[in-house]
Amino acid sequence: MDKEERKIINQGQEDEMEIYGYNLSRWKLAIVSLGVICTGGFLLLLLYWMPEWRVKATCVRAAMKDCDVVLLRTTDEFKMWFCAKIRVLSLETHPVSSPKSMSNKLSNGHAVCLTENPTGENRHGISKYSQAESQQIRYFTHHSVKYFWNDTIHNFDFLKGLDEGVSCTSIYEKHSAGLTKGMHAYRKLLYGVNEIAVKVPSVFKLLIKEVLNPFYIFQLFSVILWSTDEYYYYALAIVVMSIVSIVSSLYSIRKQYVMLHDMVATHSTVRVSVCRVNEEIEEIFSTDLVPGDVMVIPLNGTIMPCDAVLINGTCIVNESMLTGESVPVTKTNLPNPSVDVKGIGDELYNPETHKRHTLFCGTTVIQTRFYTGELVKAIVVRTGFSTSKGQLVRSILYPKPTDFKLYRDAYLFLLCLVAVAGIGFIYTIINSILNEVQVGVIIIESLDIITITVPPALPAAMTAGIVYAQRRLKKIGIFCISPQRINICGQLNLVCFDKTGTLTEDGLDLWGIQRVENARFLSPEENVCNEMLVKSQFVACLATCHSLTKIEGVLSGDPLDLKMFEAIGWILEEATEEETALHNRIMPTVVRPPKQLLPESTPAGNQEMELFELPAIYEIGIVRQFPFSSALQRMSVVARVLGDKKMDAYMKGAPEVIASLCKPETVPVDFQNVLEDFTKQGFRVIALAHRKLESKLTWHKVQNISRDAIENNMDFMGLIIMQNKLKQETPAVLEDLHKANIRTVMVTGDNMLTAVSVARDCGMILPQDKVIIAEALPPKDGKVAKINWHYADSLTQCSHPSAIASEATPVKLVHDSLEDLQMTRYHFAMNGKSFSVILEHFQDLVPKLMLHGTVFARMAPDQKTQLIEALQNVDYFVGMCGDGANDCGALKRAHGGISLSELEASVASPFTSKTPSISCVPNLIREGRAALITSFCVFKFMALYSIIQYFSVTLLYSILSNLGDFQFLFIDLAIILVVVFTMSLNPAWKELVAQRPPSGLISGALLFSVLSQIIICIGFQSLGFFWVKQQPWYEVWHPKSDACNATGSLLWNSSHLDNETELDEHNIQNYENTTVFFISSFQYLIVAIAFSKGKPFRQPCYKNYFFVFSVIFLYVFILFIMLYPVASVDQVLQIVCVPYQWRVTMLIIVLVNAFVSITVENFFLDMVLWKVVFNRDKQGEYRFSTTQPPQESVDRWRKCCLPWALSCGKKIPKAKYMYLAQELLVDPEWPPKPQTTTEAKGLVKENGSCQIITIT
Repeated sequence: MDKEERKIINQGQEDEMEIYGYNLSRWKLAIVSLGVICTGGFLLLLLYWMPEWRVKATCVRAAMKDCDVVLLRTTDEFKMWFCAKIRVLSLETHPVSSPKSMSNKLSNGHAVCLTENPTGENRHGISKYSQAESQQIRYFTHHSVKYFWNDTIHNFDFLKGLDEGVSCTSIYEKHSAGLTKGMHAYRKLLYGVNEIAVKVPSVFKLLIKEVLNPFYIFQLFSVILWSTDEYYYYALAIVVMSIVSIVSSLYSIRKQYVMLHDMVATHSTVRVSVCRVNEEIEEIFSTDLVPGDVMVIPLNGTIMPCDAVLINGTCIVNESMLTGESVPVTKTNLPNPSVDVKGIGDELYNPETHKRHTLFCGTTVIQTRFYTGELVKAIVVRTGFSTSKGQLVRSILYPKPTDFKLYRDAYLFLLCLVAVAGIGFIYTIINSILNEVQVGVIIIESLDIITITVPPALPAAMTAGIVYAQRRLKKIGIFCISPQRINICGQLNLVCFDKTGTLTEDGLDLWGIQRVENARFLSPEENVCNEMLVKSQFVACLATCHSLTKIEGVLSGDPLDLKMFEAIGWILEEATEEETALHNRIMPTVVRPPKQLLPESTPAGNQEMELFELPAIYEIGIVRQFPFSSALQRMSVVARVLGDKKMDAYMKGAPEVIASLCKPETVPVDFQNVLEDFTKQGFRVIALAHRKLESKLTWHKVQNISRDAIENNMDFMGLIIMQNKLKQETPAVLEDLHKANIRTVMVTGDNMLTAVSVARDCGMILPQDKVIIAEALPPKDGKVAKINWHYADSLTQCSHPSAIASEATPVKLVHDSLEDLQMTRYHFAMNGKSFSVILEHFQDLVPKLMLHGTVFARMAPDQKTQLIEALQNVDYFVGMCGDGANDCGALKRAHGGISLSELEASVASPFTSKTPSISCVPNLIREGRAALITSFCVFKFMALYSIIQYFSVTLLYSILSNLGDFQFLFIDLAIILVVVFTMSLNPAWKELVAQRPPSGLISGALLFSVLSQIIICIGFQSLGFFWVKQQPWYEVWHPKSDACNATGSLLWNSSHLDNETELDEHNIQNYENTTVFFISSFQYLIVAIAFSKGKPFRQPCYKNYFFVFSVIFLYVFILFIMLYPVASVDQVLQIVCVPYQWRVTMLIIVLVNAFVSITVENFFLDMVLWKVVFNRDKQGEYRFSTTQPPQESVDRWRKCCLPWALSCGKKIPKAKYMYLAQELLVDPEWPPKPQTTTEAKGLVKENGSCQIITIT
């Protein structure tokens, strides 16, 4: 394709696509129409399935600017094609005057800012999108997003709202007044209706889409073919099966659409009030909102119909729909840089950065707080599918395809069957021509062989195992919205866990406090609720520095804040609406201690306690709140004690951050040591600080001051120590995972040392293991980025570096022995900042760190997602288990994401556990392994079924015969369907084992299994087919043949006298047919038993009672009609009478076949090949195992198998991480030595190479 005309849209984003322009070509259309007629409509179907072919066959390349159709291709590994029609939006019909006036009213299409100022941020006007003469805008829609033509960048671009490129200053100066009605109407024309439209397709539309699936078209072709060949019963059975399959599929698809529609429809149309330019309030439908509208948030709350930034007042919001966090969040108005004491006017507004000021679509506003005469207002920044909820719904409506080796191999398997069918097709034609068969019969029979080879029941058979696994998961409280991922969960070899609420209890308990006086720590105190401390600044900070609020009289908010507030036993009172209305300013939230805590008289001269002369009334009003920010790791408040002239600033947050904002002379010298002692014991530590504000700071000035002006020069007050207890089941579950060779990783927002301590407590890091902390620093002042390596456990134990080096470095000998593998047990730990620096500047170190990285602390939600991707890049199958609070992205990105939250946010996670416990993880992996092995069993069985039937038909074609209609029906319905649906019922094995099932069908053991069974079955079928011809009673069968009379059995003959004269057009009735039918019928059952494996991934097949009963019943039935023929059954199945001696011979053939098949599959394969494969797996992953093998077995391994296994591993590394593990075994520079630094090379920074420099 022409390089100039290949453009990229959504560059650098997840949905990045290549785009090509095309125009419709009449002559191409005429040729295609002719082709459609000639192929009976098949070409039309092919073009429907292949958008790329459709566009290229009917269109010619054109300049993007003037094209009628665009062809899109994703740039990810799937390279999916889509096409979209260009539409034209006419602006001439709009009442806004001239194009010139319009140009100042449309947003910038590149970094879109809806501003009125043509010289400022709105540098480009409408001309970017449209031809000035016609005032028409060209656009197309893809996956619910409109892309408009942008003349400036000569490409299509989607119309952005106020969420990009708009500064906080302009939000207030240019957008806070509202829109005029004309401007609103104009924007609505461009942005469209504000709704997340999940249209539930009509049953007819869904039916057409489902029926046009290539597989159902193939079934339709098969049915027509069989009908022409008079196989009416079998054709009818397939039609019934297809109808049942289509109906069940339509029901489940429509049900999902309805569920999603209902979830989205909660806010679809509500009445909202908006402010117009002339300060009038207009009531409109929420569907009419556009970016730039100023929305009034009602007092009694609402469900947000869009994303909006708060510019007036405060809101309490429940964001569980988006974050999974049921705790109400306080949202404050966006800081106005123009009136701040310390201006930050050039800061750009971003919904993520300023999420504490942003109300997101779909979240519920519970309460609002406001100033008298000033409404609570928010400016609409995004509408429709651009909103946070819209993006979530889009990710559900248009999911990325699941890339799993099993499914790729499944297509290869089908291609192999098609190739086999091709051979049969050619053989049939040649054989029929040689035997001078009619042309019509040749066509039907040669096409028939294709329908036999590709089994029509395959999709139904494949989904059966997954459906049963889904039901079993539901029984143990795990709900699944993406059933295809159950199989992938069987491959998981690494699981990431969130810490708080997942590995540990949700809430924190207050363990105690450690106050600071005169820059020295006092001894720890357990009880905060006492008379001595009631009026101290320490308790005042605990009482005011929080985001708690009363909702219907009940105190609610962050659990941490709640625990602290409950510990001091104070009372919180909020102003009512009536009280607020009486005053000229907002009434503050007031906190006060209970009367019993207040001392009756005032002790004099106690400066530290700062007691006041008002013992009866002691209240503190919270004047301004700066909510907790995960980026800043702190929150602060401005408060005033009743009757005091000066206000107080209180701050709490991460100890390191708080200490850095305090006067150095107020921070104790042993601060780091005390903090480290607590964090190493697994405590969560929060620091408090305080300062008196200047008297010139009035109430109104405080409302507009920036937090930077408040949060500095503080006095350090001390530490609060919170205890986060491990959940009871955590250590046992992690031990099970380690025994099963499944790595565990902790990803948390908590402090690093606390996380390392919890990792040790729960067994993620063993007592003898070393922890290496990677502290990465970004480039600064001309210096390159660097990583400092510290050995966590040695930092406080050893006094000088030489001791650290000798004691803490993992001993590493460059020998190929498993003892060394055990001696290199080390773990990397790092925080989110270091992780980001390493990703950016140390690309070549990332895989090495992923191999042993166990603790990732202070990780932001997007960093969690990046970590999952980094682990997947070294070929790990990654599971993620979180409570849904900020793990949505990671849960979606992982191969198997399990949310422990039952809230709506779990819609982002493929799996949701009803019980908030990590015990669901091993259960899910067990069920995944069982489902995966079931898929293999079914695939192998269906392959054998196809080949056995294919070979039966091919043998019979050689004598111009075939299987009868009812013979096909009996094999396909009575045997195959019953066996397939019951063999999938084996439950999962009761415990996780160290082996993992293979990930694909194309593996040595599986291929050997299938090929060996094919050879055995073909061999015994051929034996029967050719041996029957050698029998003394054999003759070419004709209606008067009767081999049974030779054995004295006259019963059969006499009962068939009436049918002797019936002609058999298809030559079904003959001795070869009868022999092949009986032997092949038994063969289906033999391979079903051989392939139905149990341990180590599934329960043994004898515990699958339905399967056992079905197989025994079928065996008995076929054995009975073979040894003791029933005339009516023989007549229906078109079986001929053979001597009793031959029946016994067939039984012997079947028994020998069964013995050989089961011996090869269950003994030779399992005892020899399977163990070799698994032993290699074990060897490759040995370094991740926590179990210590007995020394004798290690020695034996080393002497006999290890050199061979290692060499095998080196030849064909199964996964990148295994290959890397082998490389690092012989790398003398790895792991890094303690107290060393790794620096990025300045000159070749882009390729991420680095060097190690040891600090002396």
